[in-house]
Amino acid sequence: MGTRRFTLLLLATLAALPASAPSPKSPGFYNNPLKPRLPDGGVIESCADPTVLRGQRRGDPYWYLYCTTDPLNDKDLDAQGKLVFHKIPQMRSLDTINWEYVGDAFQSQPDYAVSSAGLWAPDVVYSSTHDKYYLFFVVTDTTTTTCPGDSAMGVATSDSPTGPWKFSNEPVVSPRKDTASAEACAFFWTFDPDVLGDSVGTSSVLYYGSYSGGIFARTVTLTAEGATAGADETRVTIGNRYEGANVVFRDGYYYLFVSSTNCCNGALTGYNVFVGRSPNPLGPFVDREGNSLLDTQVGGTPVISMNGNRWVGTGHNTVFQDAAGQWWTVYHAVDRSDPFFETATGFTKRPVLMDPLDWVDGWPTVRGGFWASDGKMPAPAARDGFKSRYQTKLARPHVPGDRIAAASDMFDGTALSDAWSWVRPPEPGTYSVADGMFRFRVQNADIHLERNNASLLTRSTPKGDYLVETKVRLDVPDDGCCFDYAQAGLVIYGGDDTFIKLTNTSMGETRQTEFTKELASVPTGWGRQGNTVVGPPSEDWTYLRIAVERLTGEARRAAGGDTTAYTAYTSQNGVDWVRGGTWTHSMTQPRIALVAMGGGGDFTAEFDYVRVHTLRSGERVRR
Repeated sequence: MGTRRFTLLLLATLAALPASAPSPKSPGFYNNPLKPRLPDGGVIESCADPTVLRGQRRGDPYWYLYCTTDPLNDKDLDAQGKLVFHKIPQMRSLDTINWEYVGDAFQSQPDYAVSSAGLWAPDVVYSSTHDKYYLFFVVTDTTTTTCPGDSAMGVATSDSPTGPWKFSNEPVVSPRKDTASAEACAFFWTFDPDVLGDSVGTSSVLYYGSYSGGIFARTVTLTAEGATAGADETRVTIGNRYEGANVVFRDGYYYLFVSSTNCCNGALTGYNVFVGRSPNPLGPFVDREGNSLLDTQVGGTPVISMNGNRWVGTGHNTVFQDAAGQWWTVYHAVDRSDPFFETATGFTKRPVLMDPLDWVDGWPTVRGGFWASDGKMPAPAARDGFKSRYQTKLARPHVPGDRIAAASDMFDGTALSDAWSWVRPPEPGTYSVADGMFRFRVQNADIHLERNNASLLTRSTPKGDYLVETKVRLDVPDDGCCFDYAQAGLVIYGGDDTFIKLTNTSMGETRQTEFTKELASVPTGWGRQGNTVVGPPSEDWTYLRIAVERLTGEARRAAGGDTTAYTAYTSQNGVDWVRGGTWTHSMTQPRIALVAMGGGGDFTAEFDYVRVHTLRSGERVRR
C-alpha cells in the first residue's frame, strides 16, 4: 500500500474515533502472533522492538504499542513496488489483544539526523510533572559528525500518547567515540533506549547501548521541551553480548532484561532474552548464579529462547503488569515457516508476540519456562476489576536417567578406545589421552559454512532419546581480546553442513557458551547457520549437555517436520544447570563428536569425560 493511501485511511480512522471509549469486555483468549488491524482491513505482520505503555492519565482506558521503523506487512509497497518504511508505527487497544493502528509517530526526521537515518527501538514514558509523553528513539546516523554509523539517542514530546510529536533540538545522548579504537570513525552503538518507569515525574535513569561498547546507564531529566542526560555514564553490561535493555523494579530489585545474538537471521534467528538483577538501578547486575553481566565469562539467566515450536528469535522484549498484577512480556519473534518479507528475501519479518511472565524464586521466566506460546492463551486483565484466567504451570527440565556405558568414555586409559573415529584426523602429537583426560590442541580450523577443515572425534549415538554431557576446560586467557573464535565442546554431527554444536567459545572480549545449528540445504536467499547462547562458562571447567528427543505427531508438525529436538544446558559446577534454547533438526545417523577449533594460538582443550544417559521418563520439557 502506498504512503498516500495510508495517510488518507489514517485521517479517516482518526476522524471516526469515539470521544469516549466503549466498555471493555472481560479477559478472553488470544493466539500468537498479535495482529494489529489496519484501516483497510489488513493486519500488521511485523512489529520489531515493541514497547507497551498503559494510558497514564486518569480516564484513559487504552494501552499503547509502538514498533521500530519497518514495513507493516508484505503488501506495504509504494507505487514503484518498494517496501514502505513507517517511522515508528503506533497502536492502541482496550484489551491488549485487539490492537488498532493509529498512525506513525513521525513523518520527518529530526534536524540532527541525516535524511537516510533510521529511527529505531522506541520507548515511551509519561511525566506527571510536565503532563507530557516522551518518545525516546535511536537515530542511526547524525549530522553531528562526518562519520557514518554515529548513532545517537533522540526524544520527542507530545500532549498525547499517539502524537503529534515534536522533536527536541538536540540528541539526548550524542554519538560516543570509541576512544580505544584507532579508527577515526569508530563509535559505540547508542541503540535501544529504555527509561526506568512508565510515569517518571522529572528525572529517572536512561539505559542504552548495544553490542559495540555494551549497555550503559545515566540519569535523565525531563523538561518541557525534551530531556537532558547527565554527564556521567555507567556501563552495566560488557560489550559484544547484549542489547535491547528493559528495566523494571520488583520486590527490592531492579531487573535488567537484555537480548543477545543476531535479531534478524530468518528461520535460524537465535535471538533470546536474559536477565540480571541488582538492588541499585545502576548495577552491578548479576544472574541467578551470581555472575555479573560485566564479567568476561558473561552472566545472564535465560528468560525466553526458542522452544522447538515455530517461533525463533524471541527477543527485544518489554515487561509490564496487567490491571490484576500479573506480569506479561511483549516481544518480537520470527516464524520459521514465514521468516522474510515476500518481496525481499533476506529481510527478516518480526511479528509481535505476548506471553505471561512468571517469577520463580525471584527470577523471571516466560510462561513458566515453556516460553513462546503457539496455541490458545488466556488474555491479560487489561482493565481494573478483571482477572486473567492464566495460571502458572512450570516446565520441568530434562533429567539424565541411567548411564549408557557403551556410549560413554571416562578417558581412563592412555589411548582412545576403538569406539571413537576421526573425521579428518589431526596431526600426531596434537592430542592425547592421559591422567583421565582427553587433550586436544585448538585447531586453526572450523566447520562453518564453506570452511570445513576441522578435525572431529566422533562415536555412535544410542538408540532412542538420550542426554550427552561433557566437562571441558579451554586455556584461552580469562581476559583480553581477541581470540576469536577459539572453542571446544560437543557436536551432534550429521555431516560438515548438518550439525548441532554446543561449545565454550571466545568472542571478542567475552567468553560465552554458543549453541549453533547448520543446515546443508535451504531455499535460495536463506541462511544456513544460526547461533544462540546459553549460560556463562567457567574460568576453569565448563559443563555442557545436549538433550536429544525424537519428535512425533503435533510436536513434529510444530517443528516444521524436523525429526529431533536438541536442547542445550550449561553449568559452571556440574550441579546447577542453566537451560538454553532448543534447535530442531533432521539428520541421518548423526554421531556424537568433540571439537577444539576456531582460532589460532597455542591453546589446548581438556575433556574430562563424555557421559551419555537415557532421558528419565516424564522429565522432558513439554512445549
